[in-house]
Amino acid sequence: MIKLKVKTGDTVRVIAGDHKGLEGKIVRVLREKNKAIVEGINIISKHVKPSATNPQGGIVKKEAPIHISNLAIVDPKTNEITKVTFKVEDGKKVRVSKKSNQVL
Repeated sequence: MIKLKVKTGDTVRVIAGDHKGLEGKIVRVLREKNKAIVEGINIISKHVKPSATNPQGGIVKKEAPIHISNLAIVDPKTNEITKVTFKVEDGKKVRVSKKSNQVL
């Protein structure tokens, strides 16, 4: 498993695939699959059987995971995509934007 540079709550932009250019917040990171679920992006229609929680059943729209290599973090200062590096500040390891040198 590789070290991921994205976290839940990060704003990311899709840089490859069908949803290229769209932005959203990361809802969940699936570390074992190197994928992330991004709010409002990669929506799929899932057929659901009737159950106690959903007695009607039917078709439900939900977000599907996107591979992390297709996502880039958006720099909060410049609003452009940026790469991330790690630095140690006050004994803590923090993520730093390469474009604006700000702590993410």
